[in-house]
Amino acid sequence: MANSTDIEESLQPAKFKIKLPKGIEEFFLKVAGLSVFAFKNVKEVFKPPYEFNETLKQMYAIGYKSLPLVAITGIIIGFTLSLQSIPTLEKFGAASLVPSMVALAVILEIGPVITSLIFAGKIGSGIGAELGSMKVTEQIDAMEVSGCNPFKYLVVTRVTAATLMLPILVILSDFMSLLGGFIALNLTNQMSLKLFLMNSFSNIEMKELLPATFKTFVFGFSIGLVGCYEGYNADRGTESVGIAANTAVVIASLLVILIDMVMVQLTSILF
Repeated sequence: MANSTDIEESLQPAKFKIKLPKGIEEFFLKVAGLSVFAFKNVKEVFKPPYEFNETLKQMYAIGYKSLPLVAITGIIIGFTLSLQSIPTLEKFGAASLVPSMVALAVILEIGPVITSLIFAGKIGSGIGAELGSMKVTEQIDAMEVSGCNPFKYLVVTRVTAATLMLPILVILSDFMSLLGGFIALNLTNQMSLKLFLMNSFSNIEMKELLPATFKTFVFGFSIGLVGCYEGYNADRGTESVGIAANTAVVIASLLVILIDMVMVQLTSILF
């Protein structure tokens, strides 16, 4: 005969344990980790002491050293876009709309996204590898032992620099893209630079520029945050440095595309 304990256990409702697939579980853990990391970064920004010198150093390393790559990319984007658009618009007798079309496409969408993806590849991987190597060689632990705040010195400065420098790089990229479009247009149709610029900005309103500018700050913050998160939380071992750099690029690039999609939807609703 079954004892009373067995009878009570049989009468209790069955408990089901739902185990998520490993990939989905890792995704939610990554989202939670990034959210906590971002909240801590925002909190540390407003707490003294402020690392102004290190922030300026990172702005130079992140922004100034990226100028040549961004400028060359911008010229190529504008040149290619203008060169491809001219034959199509000439069929409809609308070759004069090339400057306006190039400006709208570059300033509102292509310029911020392409520049941010390049920024993610160069800066995101660099930050991830740098902080990852510091984690592997226990330099971060040494900073904690010495009484220094490694999070504020290493993370806050880099995220702040990335947030502030990417919009400037996007403005440079947009300008160089317009210059590239001007060069391409003058290969087939002669037009002065003054007239080209006037036609370029004739159909752009301020309410369209504000969202395009604002999202570059969000892109910069996301790229800097992901690079710092992956490097700061890298595992022990030399191979983790490469993993941190690669993961930072992948996640940052994906975030840029997702944020752009959300911003476009919000812009279409609000404006």
